[in-house]
Amino acid sequence: MTPDTTPDRAPGNAARTAAEVDSGAAAGTAAEIAGLPLAEFAFPGPLRDQLVAAILDGSKTSTTGLVVDYAHDGDPLPVVGGRAVVVDSTGVGVAVIETTACRVVPLAEVDLAHAIDEGEGYTSVAEWRAGHESFWHSAAMRQALEDPDFTVDDTTEAVLERFRLVADLR
Repeated sequence: MTPDTTPDRAPGNAARTAAEVDSGAAAGTAAEIAGLPLAEFAFPGPLRDQLVAAILDGSKTSTTGLVVDYAHDGDPLPVVGGRAVVVDSTGVGVAVIETTACRVVPLAEVDLAHAIDEGEGYTSVAEWRAGHESFWHSAAMRQALEDPDFTVDDTTEAVLERFRLVADLR
């Protein structure tokens, strides 16, 4: 997911696990995380790098995906206590995160606390929404969803996930 603005969850990571990526972790830690699913934020590139840095510095503790994206990829929705390996733009595992809360709401019900906790500097829900819509309506996202006319509206179901940093693997 590439445009200069957000959402975080990258499509297409259903079948990949941490065993398939490089990790900066020590051998013991690498063995422990090998079976975890991947958390790919945005598409590889500057946006992913920005989001991963925000996770690593603790300013990003929430993320937003779309139910349609999870369904398209055959991915289960996040579950509380579930862990995943965050990968950087080069595919290296740099962190482990754990889901602390997850809810599905229409886009019209996304709250300010969630928007702020995404760690991208949003100060209003309208600003958050504009940034995310830019991303969701991008050519890259439409291609990933295999729908050239994809669009969101107030009723589009969003997956609001909160997480905590469990391990820095750098």
